[in-house]
Amino acid sequence: MSEQSSGASSRPDVPPESGGGAGAEGSAKPGGAGQPASVTTHTPGPEPVSVSEPVSASVSEGPGRARAAAAPVSGPSVPPQNVGPDVPKVPAYLRPVQPADAWQRRGQQPPGVMTRLRAASPPAIGPGTLWSVLATAFLSALLLGDGLGLNLLIVAVPAALGAFFAARSAGRRLRPWTAVWALGGLMLLAVPALRDAGWPVFLAMVSALALGSLALHGSRSWPGVLLGSVGLLPSVAGGARWGWRGVRARADDSRGRVRTVARTTAVAVVLLIVFGTLFASADAAFADLLGSLTPDMSIGDSPWRVFLFVLGLLGALAAAYSAAAPVRWDGITVRPGKARNRAEWALPLIVLNLLFAVFIGLQLVVLLGGYDKVLEETGLKPAEYARQGFWQLLWATVLTLLVIALALRWAPRGKAGDRTLVRSVLGVLCVLTLVVVASALRRMDLYVDAFGLTRLRISVAAVELWLGVVLVLILAAGVFGARLLPRAVMVSAAVGVLAFGLISPDGLIAEQNVQRHGNGGTIDIEYLEGLSADAVPALNELPEPLRSCALENVQRDLGLRDAPWYATSWGEARARDILEEHPAAHQGTRCYDLGRDADERDGYEEDDSYDPY
Repeated sequence: MSEQSSGASSRPDVPPESGGGAGAEGSAKPGGAGQPASVTTHTPGPEPVSVSEPVSASVSEGPGRARAAAAPVSGPSVPPQNVGPDVPKVPAYLRPVQPADAWQRRGQQPPGVMTRLRAASPPAIGPGTLWSVLATAFLSALLLGDGLGLNLLIVAVPAALGAFFAARSAGRRLRPWTAVWALGGLMLLAVPALRDAGWPVFLAMVSALALGSLALHGSRSWPGVLLGSVGLLPSVAGGARWGWRGVRARADDSRGRVRTVARTTAVAVVLLIVFGTLFASADAAFADLLGSLTPDMSIGDSPWRVFLFVLGLLGALAAAYSAAAPVRWDGITVRPGKARNRAEWALPLIVLNLLFAVFIGLQLVVLLGGYDKVLEETGLKPAEYARQGFWQLLWATVLTLLVIALALRWAPRGKAGDRTLVRSVLGVLCVLTLVVVASALRRMDLYVDAFGLTRLRISVAAVELWLGVVLVLILAAGVFGARLLPRAVMVSAAVGVLAFGLISPDGLIAEQNVQRHGNGGTIDIEYLEGLSADAVPALNELPEPLRSCALENVQRDLGLRDAPWYATSWGEARARDILEEHPAAHQGTRCYDLGRDADERDGYEEDDSYDPY
């Protein structure tokens, strides 16, 4: 193991497996058995002579220690430790390996999808945002517990202001599409203030939430628009943490100002309570005005109010947090499918177009005078023919849109004429499908003439009409480009929901059935008496005792309901005025026979009087 020096040169290097000292080449290898430290002496002659001493390092030392051992050493030599023939060499597969991932080297997990999609961390919550969030929470607890009406719009205003202040503090600018989404959401919240029916109100609330989320995130692609409409949900937890950190920081920095605000608020509340009570006891009119303006709160509904406070607080914080640090949902991309050749892609679609053309040709024959002949050959009644055809045509429209989406995914796009081929084939398919939509709506019109209008029938007709609008937008995208198509489809859906709520579906149903009865048709009082207060103006035109039977349930429900002004819709207020002027008389058991006889329900099938559609 020892190395004997000669007067001229050192002994040749010992291989590392022997455990001896390595030469200059061996010193560059990490984990060598030993590296000698060289001391250079000047001897007579043209060149210096290097004398090596065996200074061995531990076999477990890393490459850093190996480089340190190879450096020149001056002073007394350190006796070698942990060296010798009995010290085993660590195999390469047992040595610690530095991970290649930078996140793992720092002991961190790689960032998740939301972390990569969300913008930079938002600045600390500002005073304007904080006060707007607190106002939203308090208004939610005070106003939303009594019902839905104008209070939804009142609560949404401070929440929108908080999001605006947060976006401005983060340096975001108001863009045109952001204004479109925000104004559309606020307009949809006007539907609960106008209509009493719960189903259009629910659609308007969901659509307003989706448009508000799009206003905060600003998406434009298909994944961005679809995911951005529900993008507020992932921001609830992050918004709560962001708000808590901001409140703690401001409380530590301005304890004196917080105490001043608390004292001022307490004094103002005490003054309002004392003098408001005195004025209310002094004048009955002022007492009625004060009672109508202040919310009616009791100890029994305290848990519900607390829940509404927390809901408003978390919702406003999530909106402000999304405005300050939005999630870029457009970062999620869907790769196009493998492009097919022209024959493989176009042949199935051309066959489908021919099938559509044959069906539409038959429909034109029916419309031009062959309707009675078709009914005679099929043995169906007009209402049965209309009902059976509508649902099949509705599903045909939906499946056609799915076919168009899949065809665009695998469309040929390698040559110059591929774009023209795709536009031509899919354009013809869209035009033919529009004719199918018109045929389905015509069948629904015949169906309504035979059976009357109901909630389900008006809903599916509205959906079919919206699908036709989507087809028109696809045609326009083929001509002018598809960059705005996702947002245009979302705008059309929002406009449809808004229009659906503004036309008052329950009122339209009642009006159509009353007109049908006036023209000698049948009327279903059992169904009409289950409509909301929006139907009262139309049902008020019925003759007695049909009028009283149709309005008896609504009058009883309005008598049991005592909602304040902010939780009362315009439809409910109008129904109260009508029924107070002309109340419905109690008809007793007579209402069970009106509109339920066989001759009154002859529009339904003889073997089954129940029609789910």
